[in-house]
Amino acid sequence: MPDPAAHPAGPALPATVVLRDGRSVTVREILPDDKEALREAVNHMSADSRYSRFMTSMRELPEKMLEAATHPVPDKEFALVVLHGDDADATIVGGARYASQAGSDTCEFAIMVVDDWQHLGLAPRLMETLVAAAEAHGFRWIEGYVLSTNAAMRGLAKRLGFQESPFPGDATVRVVKRSLGA
Repeated sequence: MPDPAAHPAGPALPATVVLRDGRSVTVREILPDDKEALREAVNHMSADSRYSRFMTSMRELPEKMLEAATHPVPDKEFALVVLHGDDADATIVGGARYASQAGSDTCEFAIMVVDDWQHLGLAPRLMETLVAAAEAHGFRWIEGYVLSTNAAMRGLAKRLGFQESPFPGDATVRVVKRSLGA
């Protein structure tokens, strides 16, 4: 079971990130007020990107998923959004989260990046931030379920030290897992 007191440091947020194309974005923890902006971000993703992220076909996020996404459960969930633009006009262009079961030392990650913002170095920064937060909250492992066809995420996971294995009973999914901490 994670012991947050044992790992008091975490990622410094909010953080400004300069992308490969020179644009700057802000990474911060998600807020309940981000619900509509998150809905818009998902709506601006291609059908393929939504399928890669949610592993199911959907046109938009159901209300229940939006509510859960913008209200992470302390000590079990951690969620980030990536904002581009000034405060009032900022739009969400990506996000990341991890979640765990109560008492587990493992958390499961998920990352999404709106299509026009992909391949700019955002996903690695989000993953690094999630890893730092999971370590700070005392988790021993971080894992994700990735479609076999999602070469970009599988490659990123490999570069960041994740081990890949088949998902039992489903050849379309791979499990990527990495130990955290010392």
